[in-house]
Formats: sequence, C-alpha cells, structure tokens
Amino acid sequence: MVELVAHRRSNVLITGETGTGKEVAARAIHLAGPRRDRPFVAINCTALPENLLEAELFGHVRGAFTGALGERAGRFERAHGGTIFLDEVGDMPSALQSKLLRVLQERAFERLGSSESVRVDVRVIAATNADLTRRVADGEFREDLYYRLNVVPLEMPPLRERAGDIPPLVEHFVEKICTHEHLERRTVSSLAMAHLAAFDWPGNVRQLENSVEMAVALSGERTELCAGDFPLMRAGAKPPGAALDLAIPDHGIDFEGTVSSIELGLLEKALARTGGNKSQAAELLGLNRTTLTAKLKAHAKATA
Repeated sequence: MVELVAHRRSNVLITGETGTGKEVAARAIHLAGPRRDRPFVAINCTALPENLLEAELFGHVRGAFTGALGERAGRFERAHGGTIFLDEVGDMPSALQSKLLRVLQERAFERLGSSESVRVDVRVIAATNADLTRRVADGEFREDLYYRLNVVPLEMPPLRERAGDIPPLVEHFVEKICTHEHLERRTVSSLAMAHLAAFDWPGNVRQLENSVEMAVALSGERTELCAGDFPLMRAGAKPPGAALDLAIPDHGIDFEGTVSSIELGLLEKALARTGGNKSQAAELLGLNRTTLTAKLKAHAKATA
C-alpha cells in the first residue's frame, strides 16, 4: 500500500497501536514518492498546549502573543512542496480541527496574529492510535475532518500479529545499533530468536528495538546474543515448549523444596546435553553464564 499511494497526492490516515511504526510508514511514503527531495516535517499534536500548537502549525507574526518577538514560519510553511506528518491527530483540540480542515480544503491559512493568507502545497499524512470513528460518534472529532484525512486508510498491525517480521527486524536493529556504537557485528542465537518470536510485544516494534539495544549492551565482548541477554523480554515471555503440569496432593507440598528440585533438574539436564559446557547450558536455559554458575554454587552449598 505504501508503494501504491506514494505517487499520489491523496491524504493518508495511518492507524495502529503505539510503537507499530506509523511514522516509519509515513516517511516511507514520502521517500517513495515525487516529493522525496522536499521537506518531511513531523509534529506530535499532543506535545504542545493548544495555543502553542496553533503557532507551531501555522506560524505567527511579531506580537501575536507574549514572547512572539518576531515572525516565524509554521510547520505547514516549512513543509511547502513536501509532506507534513500529523502524529496523534486524534487528540488535536477541537478549535484547531476546524483550522486544519480549512487548510485541507483550501491549501491556505493565516499566521497567528495576521490576516494575510499563506498558500502552501503540502501532502498531509496523519496518524493516530485512537478509534476515530468512535470519537466522531462521541462528538470529539469532526466528521468532515475525519473524511478529509481518511482518504487512504493504512492500518499498521501490531507486532504480535506478524511474528514473521520479528527475525528481520531483530537483524536490522542489531546491525543498526552495532554500526552506531562502532561494535563488531552481533548475531542472535536460534534459541534467543525463538524466545523473541514467542513474545507478545505489547510495546510493538519500539519495545523490540529497545530490547535489542539492551541485549547488545549486556552482551559485553560476546558476538552472539543469547536469550539471557533479553531479561525484560523474558520477564513476560511465554518461552517455547510446554509448561510443567504439577499436581498438588491433598496434604500439600514443600513449595521451596519442589521449586529447588525442579531448578536443579533443569540445570543438570542442560549440563548433560551440552557435555558440561556451562555457556551452552546457560544458553539452553535462557540464562547468563554467571547466573547459571551462581545457581549451581547455591545448590552445591545447600547439599553440602
């Protein structure tokens, strides 16, 4: 869809959960189209209070408000010939919605404090994580503005619905981070990738990128990222494999002793499978080597 709409002038409304890459999609549309050599100007419609947002969008003249010491072009003027990206447009104050509608209809506006009309040629791409149809029904968002923005709807699905995208995204982020940090290229173990693919990623692509960055930081001098390098991911992940099915007898169990026995059994099985190699055993269990060593020492001390 990005490729199809890139060469058109139609307004695009990108919807999706936070962190799904709505701005990335907007930039892709801009860069794939004939305006690629012109400005791409982005603004978050929730980042500023209403009076400052209006001045930021449309500019102002000297004396328009306290602190306006000179004229200033707004984001629409700066995007002339290019693309303006209105992020979180669903939260735009109602008073500004009518002004935005006029810009979309007439491609003209007045700077704050001025009566002189400024004409612009911009492509408008908007994004929101809100349900705009519901907001329209509740009277919180102008219906006419909604239809002006939603000429081409583009939905960004959550990462949990496109697990097949996770491996190439992980590889992309690893390369990006290593290049930026001037590090030797890292690889991701197959077990770590399986854990990553099994996670729901409530924070979507943004959370995935942050987790990869943390894993690279925790990897130290190692060139392979293991599952134990992703502690934030593992805290809520559903690791591959079936869960333990333990029955609780009527007389109860020794909880601490049972958990300790299960843990020791897993440690011994991992070491047996790897021929005593602690690094590989830690990888199998999704642990750092130091954590595995500490657990082995604790069990040895308990049985001494």
